[in-house]
Amino acid sequence: MILRPSKHAHPDRTVLNVALLLLERLKDRRVEDFGALRKLAKKSVLGGDVLFLPAMNLLFLLGLVEYRRKTDAFEYLGGHATL
Repeated sequence: MILRPSKHAHPDRTVLNVALLLLERLKDRRVEDFGALRKLAKKSVLGGDVLFLPAMNLLFLLGLVEYRRKTDAFEYLGGHATL
């Protein structure tokens, strides 16, 4: 996946912006329900419901979050001082 800005991309309506929004919530609460995170994305960003899964996939691929199937929640793994 290549993440490049273009002149048509609105900075607030990108996968990176939604990922940052979700990451901030997870840093504050450590564990957050899937539905609550999706609702946050939908409420905060126009088109956030569409960008939610790609943003969570990005955070997962970066090793920042882990999905807990039993509780249907994401957990912030922490340990990354640069983020």
